[in-house]
Amino acid sequence: MRYLSCLLIIICLLSCDYFEKKKISADDILEGELQSFNWNEVDEYPSFVSCDSSVSKMERRQCFESILTQHISSKIQASNFVVSEAINDTVQMAFSISSEGEIRIKAIEHSDIIKQQIPELDSILRLSIHDLPELLPAIKRGQHVNTEFILPLVVNAN
Repeated sequence: MRYLSCLLIIICLLSCDYFEKKKISADDILEGELQSFNWNEVDEYPSFVSCDSSVSKMERRQCFESILTQHISSKIQASNFVVSEAINDTVQMAFSISSEGEIRIKAIEHSDIIKQQIPELDSILRLSIHDLPELLPAIKRGQHVNTEFILPLVVNAN
């Protein structure tokens, strides 16, 4: 019995560490939150003022893409290009939208044929971007954030 009592007292004394609460630092919480954060998705896509009444996330995205492509297409079509050979190619325009709603072209990639046949296409694309209606930035967890997009533009000229 004496051995059993001593054993119980020793076990109780050694198990005191079991009852201590572990403190989690703010850095550990932040690190865990950042790892669970999906950096490739936003809560709300950038939009134009006219798209702000759209209800769902996908409707706002579609409205944004539609207005953007229509605006750029109308600027390109207004410039009557004369080409010597038929063109059916895609131009990749990479752009970013800042957390303040400012749009900036990062790169325009196109084939050598487009560069030869329509050398002023880059400047028209740049002007059309600066001509856009007011942009509202994307939102992630209640904060305005920077976003980047690549817009494919099909160039079809005969």
